[in-house]
Amino acid sequence: MSARILLASQSEIRLTLLRNAGVPVTAIPARIDEQSIKAALSAEGASPRDIADALAEAKAQKQSARMPEALVIGCDQVLALDGVIHSKPSTSDDAVAQLRNLRGKTHHLFSAVVVCEGGQPVWRHIGHVRLSMRELSDAWLDGYVARNWDSIRHSVGGYKLEEEGARLFSRIEGDYFTVLGLPLLDLLSYLSTRGELET
Repeated sequence: MSARILLASQSEIRLTLLRNAGVPVTAIPARIDEQSIKAALSAEGASPRDIADALAEAKAQKQSARMPEALVIGCDQVLALDGVIHSKPSTSDDAVAQLRNLRGKTHHLFSAVVVCEGGQPVWRHIGHVRLSMRELSDAWLDGYVARNWDSIRHSVGGYKLEEEGARLFSRIEGDYFTVLGLPLLDLLSYLSTRGELET
C-alpha cells in the first residue's frame, strides 16, 4: 500500500508542480526558524548547497516526527552570488537592490529536496542551476518590481522565471523545475522507484 505523501512547504508552485505531475500530495507547511539555521550554518562555514539541504531536511523531519507513517517532502532553495547567500527580499526596495546587484552577473540557485519517513531522511537531492542576468537599466528593474511585486515577494531571487522574470536572463544552465524550487524529475524518479507512483 502506498504511503501518504505530504509536502512540508507553503509554496504554491511546488504543490502545483507535484499535483500536475499526478502525485497525490497534501501540503502541511512546517514552521522552522530559517534565519537562525542559516546564520548558524553560515558561521560554521557551510556552503550554500549544504544550507539548502539542511533547511529542506529540517522541514521534512519536523513534519515526519509528527506523522511518522507518511512520506514527507521538505524543500528549500538558496541563492548564492560569489559564495554569498541572498535571502528573500522583505520589501520591494530590497528586491530592486538585489536585482541591481545580480544584473550582469551569474548567480547560483540550489534547490534541495529531502524525503523523510519515520522521522528520518530516506532520500535527498540538491539541484543546481547557474543563471546569467542581463545588464538591465535601473528604470526597467524599478518597473519590473513595481509590476510584479505581489507575485515575486516570496521568491528567493526576486523574480519568477515562469513569468516576466524570464526577460531578466541571457542564459540559464540547469533544470527548469529546479529554478522553480523543486528538482521535480529526480523526485518523481524516486517516488516511482519506491512504488508510490504507478509506472
